[in-house]
Amino acid sequence: MPRMPRIKTTKSIFHVMCKSISEINLFRDDEDKKKYLFLIKKYKTLYSFKLYGYCLMDTHSHLIIDANGSDISKVMHGINFSYAMYFNKKYKREGHLFKDRFKSKIVNNERYLKTLSLYMHNNPTDIVEYKNCPEKYIFSSLAIFLGKKRDFFNLVDYRFIMNLFGNGLKKARKNYYNLVFRCNKEKFKQEVEFRDEKTEYKNVRKMFARNFKSEDIIEYIVSKMNISRIQLYTKYSRKLVQAKSLTVVLMRSFCNFNSSDISKTLGNITQARISLLSTIGIDLIGTDKKYENIIEEFIKSHA
Repeated sequence: MPRMPRIKTTKSIFHVMCKSISEINLFRDDEDKKKYLFLIKKYKTLYSFKLYGYCLMDTHSHLIIDANGSDISKVMHGINFSYAMYFNKKYKREGHLFKDRFKSKIVNNERYLKTLSLYMHNNPTDIVEYKNCPEKYIFSSLAIFLGKKRDFFNLVDYRFIMNLFGNGLKKARKNYYNLVFRCNKEKFKQEVEFRDEKTEYKNVRKMFARNFKSEDIIEYIVSKMNISRIQLYTKYSRKLVQAKSLTVVLMRSFCNFNSSDISKTLGNITQARISLLSTIGIDLIGTDKKYENIIEEFIKSHA
C-alpha cells in the first residue's frame, strides 16, 4: 500500500515522534543523545523553527515543534539523516536506522498541546531510577520547564506552554509539576496517538516570513560585512568565508533554497562546499556574539 501524503503547513505546531527499527536502540549511550540535541540545535538555527519541548528515550524521541514558517519535512529530514550518518559511522553499520519516515501530528488546540507536553515529560517515569523524579532525567526538557536546569543548547521556548498553566512563572511551574505526576499515561496515550492530522493551532504565535529573495539577502550581507558584491562571489577567499557562510544560512532559511539553488546564485559552488559553508555559518551564529542575532536583525531590516 502506498504511503499517505503527509499533511503539513508552515504555520502549525507539530508533535513529532521518531522511532528506530525494532532490533536496535535509537540511542545507545548519552553521547548519542547529546549528538541528537546538537543536531536539533544546528537545524533550529538553520530553519528558525521553535522547540516547545523534547524527550529522548532509548528507542524513540518526542519533539514539539512550531514550524514558524519552515517546512517540517526538511527540518526532520536534515536532523534524522545527519544523525543516521553519525550513528552508522560510529557503530560501523549500514542500512536504515529509523522506522519509516518520522511521524507527525498537527497540534490542533490548546488542550491537546497541554496534554501532549505533560505526557511527553512523564515518559522518563518508565525508567526505574526516574519513577519519582522525571525532572532528573537529563535528556528531557522537563527540568528546563521547572527552572531546575539551564538550557545549555538554548533550545526550548518553554514559556509559551508554561503560560497555559497559570499566571506567573512560579505558579505555573508548581501546577505543571503536580500535573506531570497526575498524568494518566494510558489515557493520554490515546489522545496523542498518531491516528490523523487535523487543523492547525495558531493561537497568538508570531512567525518568521519566508518570502524573501536572494537579492534581499545579498544586499544585507554586503552592507553588514562591508564588502562589495564582487568580493562575495570571489572563490576560495578565506577572508570572505564568514560572509559566504552567513549568506548560505540565510538563503536556506528564508528563501527555501536547496544546494542547487544556492550554487546557481553564488556562482557554481559544489554541494559539498555549500554544506561546509552552512556548517560554518551555523557555528558562527551559535558562538560569535557579532552574529548571534543576525536572523532577527535581517528580519527587522526588511520589516
